[in-house]
Amino acid sequence: MFFVDTLEFEGLGNRSYLVGGPRAAVAVDPPRDVDQVIAAAAKRGVRIAYVAETHVHNDYITGGPELARITGASYLVPAAAHVSFARTPVADGDTVTVDEGLVLRALATPGHTPHHTSYVLKEDGRGAAAFTGGSLLIGTVGRPDLVEPRLTEELARAQHASAHRLADELDDEVPVLPTHGFGSFCSSSQAEGDATTIGRERTANDALTLDVDTFVAEMLAGLDDVPAYYAHMGPANAAGPAPVDLTPPGRADAGEIAARLAAGEWVVDLRSRTAFAEGHVAGSFNFEGDGKLATYLAWLIPWGKPVTLLADTPERIADAQRELARVGIDRPAAAATGDPAAWIREGERLASFPRARFADLAEVRGRGEEVVVLDVRRDSERAAGHVEGAVHVPVHELYGRLDEVPSGTVWVHCAGGMRAAIAASLLDAAGRAVVAVDDGFDAAREAGLTVTRP
Repeated sequence: MFFVDTLEFEGLGNRSYLVGGPRAAVAVDPPRDVDQVIAAAAKRGVRIAYVAETHVHNDYITGGPELARITGASYLVPAAAHVSFARTPVADGDTVTVDEGLVLRALATPGHTPHHTSYVLKEDGRGAAAFTGGSLLIGTVGRPDLVEPRLTEELARAQHASAHRLADELDDEVPVLPTHGFGSFCSSSQAEGDATTIGRERTANDALTLDVDTFVAEMLAGLDDVPAYYAHMGPANAAGPAPVDLTPPGRADAGEIAARLAAGEWVVDLRSRTAFAEGHVAGSFNFEGDGKLATYLAWLIPWGKPVTLLADTPERIADAQRELARVGIDRPAAAATGDPAAWIREGERLASFPRARFADLAEVRGRGEEVVVLDVRRDSERAAGHVEGAVHVPVHELYGRLDEVPSGTVWVHCAGGMRAAIAASLLDAAGRAVVAVDDGFDAAREAGLTVTRP
């Protein structure tokens, strides 16, 4: 018998896996904070004999080199990947014995990257699970445009062929266990579902139901924005990331917070958007700790800019520090917790701004008041419909385009409220009068606002 333990990273939309038998296991696509993998192995009472990468990742920093170093495991990396560290190169068809009766076979599945490799676990000679990384995902495939623009169409065609290879070589009941596809921007499209099999994908995945030309055309037409920090992930992973340091950051008092803001550094408040709107340090930005913190903070922040974290509790700081380390934001400059009133100097006041619903916006417009409506969703979301007259600046571009927002009170919205809160905090820090629309976009039409298509 074998086991598969899934490690989920909801903030990044990824998964890692620990798979093995009674004595030994292999870790597939491990996160940078490898203590989680080590703890999972200890709970199972197994030795990590192998660490396997499906590809050089573009969306997070791997913990592979460090996990292999700590455990003494063989580090399996696709032979064609250009890396600068010692590893065990694996080519198509290579196998390793994980435990008695458990064999891991490398299967070349280029497409997400040119060197992408899936791993098929065989139990007593039969396919038992497929670890497909960024190849075959749940209802979709990994995007092919993260390596080199000139290779995008070629890699899209390779994705189609790789999906068919997996389907041709594996039985219908074999579970498909991808790394991406649970909200990750490495996925070419977002599909619903938490688990799948080869058989299910045969009937539901465009890569297996469409001819190659139609598949490629539709996938390329539907590709979404690429987070800016992705440009830093591949090079860091190819060089071999340094071990992560999760020791607590130094404590910042009100004077240090003010000084860091004055120096142009980022001060990030991790509290809920409701709490932030009610009272926050003027000039700070709101990235909710239980939202997609790593994705959006890493996407917006000028790379290398020092960041100070504010939160209700030390535990929230620790969670955020761990998540940010996964995308290369290694050490917060400082941190503060507790009552926001302690984060400002004597004589200063906390800043605030109102929150509202689309019904409130409709009421204001109905009275003839002139307000600016700012839509911070992505282009692909706006294409499905937008509030008539709304200015559009995607949230990941807003920090560099604040001067494009027309004068007046800005009612900012997204699809549900989280990104609107980020945008509202950016505008508030810039001295703009802002109202954060904390509402689902479907409520716009229900409130009587005119929703049109571009």
